[in-house]
Amino acid sequence: MALDPLQLVVRAAAHGSRTAIVDAGRGYTYLELLEASAQAAHALLAGQADLCEARVAFLVMPGFDHVAVQWGIWRAGGLAVPLPVTHPVNELEYLIRDSEASIVVADAASADKLQPLAAAAGARFLLKKGSGAFFEEPAGKKAPDPFSGLPSVAAERRAMMVYTSGTTGRPKGVVTTHANIHAQIQSVVTAWEWTSEDRALLVLPLHHVHGIINVVCSALWSGAVCDILPRFDAEATWDRLTSGGLTVFSAVPTLYHRLIQSWEEAPADLQEARSAGARALRLMMCGSSALPRQVLARWEEITGHRLLERYGMTEVAMALSNPLHGERRPGFVGRPLPGVSVRLLLSDGVEAPEGVPGDVELKGAGVFQEYWRRPEETAAAFHDGWFRTGDTALVDSGDYRLLGRKSVDIIKSGAEKISALEIEEVLRTHPAIAECAVVGVEDPEWGEKICAAVELRSGRQLELGDLREWAKTHLAPSKIPRALKCVERLPRNTMGKVVKPEVAASFAPPAPPERPKT
Repeated sequence: MALDPLQLVVRAAAHGSRTAIVDAGRGYTYLELLEASAQAAHALLAGQADLCEARVAFLVMPGFDHVAVQWGIWRAGGLAVPLPVTHPVNELEYLIRDSEASIVVADAASADKLQPLAAAAGARFLLKKGSGAFFEEPAGKKAPDPFSGLPSVAAERRAMMVYTSGTTGRPKGVVTTHANIHAQIQSVVTAWEWTSEDRALLVLPLHHVHGIINVVCSALWSGAVCDILPRFDAEATWDRLTSGGLTVFSAVPTLYHRLIQSWEEAPADLQEARSAGARALRLMMCGSSALPRQVLARWEEITGHRLLERYGMTEVAMALSNPLHGERRPGFVGRPLPGVSVRLLLSDGVEAPEGVPGDVELKGAGVFQEYWRRPEETAAAFHDGWFRTGDTALVDSGDYRLLGRKSVDIIKSGAEKISALEIEEVLRTHPAIAECAVVGVEDPEWGEKICAAVELRSGRQLELGDLREWAKTHLAPSKIPRALKCVERLPRNTMGKVVKPEVAASFAPPAPPERPKT
């Protein structure tokens, strides 16, 4: 028996009969995952020896089948392109065409919208059958040996293409190799001390690295159990947190906010049970967007956990993290993870001294290989081997504090560069504001005018004059918003990040009426 060269698969083989994934209450072993992924790989190969990095776009609900399909793509030598479950047809069409997928895989729930897109793109379409079953198998044919008849896949080969969130432009395909993925996993497994005794709960989508790397791959690399819910639901998540046995949970700020709301609406006895269940976990993490301090503090009051904040992005997975053991400073994202180098540069290319904001650049084995079919953007993203993240941060006593994206979170107003994230943190303390987004909008006097879009607390009202008067005792004059818009819901992407270009567009002056034709 020839072992698969992929490290995730080799490690899974050592855990054989242990439970790997729990899906809809059923446990699947590592051996079952290997068998299912081998079956998926053979169906994808369809008699070929190797997919040779052919792009395979797949839309399968989070669960055992999703993981088995992704591993099957890797084991067949393909490049996995996970598609978002909630995206409309036009956005799925863009991802399939942009990735130049030659194979499209769908489960029954998404087959009707994926099959026409595959046909239009000239891609082969594969339908994943019911739970635990994969594609069509000739009657009486035995399931393939989980270790035979599959290509040898070198670590340097392309493995995955995850699309950026698209918060500042059209999504780009971020390509990572198997070696990149292995380095990303090893870094967080080491830092967060994953073991085979862990049991993680996944409520995140699986078309972003947060769910893929931080939860699923980290758990399976370690021989742990990954308990998967198909989508986030506050009540179902609390039920699972309360039932016991879990050790690791990771989510984004929006989901923690919803969990807090659910807890606060529950009766006292249920609140007590939920708090006790959550308190039993060893690690709770938060990332993908800035964590409001009120959410951090309230979650700690409810569960006893100070959430572990960390910093990462599609191109690198994780780069910085607060410590597993030791002080976790609110508003900070910690220090470099194992295998990651970080530097902050000023505009003249000199490294920023402590306390001075600089542009974040990263280096390490986990840094992505390229933006798919965008050589100029790939070249522009690197400088002397360092990846330019587009983020700005400063260092305080060795810990990094993120100030935001240069393009959307750093506002140039008057003669100053101002962090929108800093203003947002202050505005969230206003008694009428539940959530907010601050943007800079072009202005002839200020260069960029500070504008705030806010979600109000129930029954509250807020006028710009009142906000500015309140802000005088909380913010420097240059940081006080000059425009206010109260909205029912801020626009967000699937990871809960506010889409700031949409917020900024809402403050743009209306276009002048067309002049009548003469």
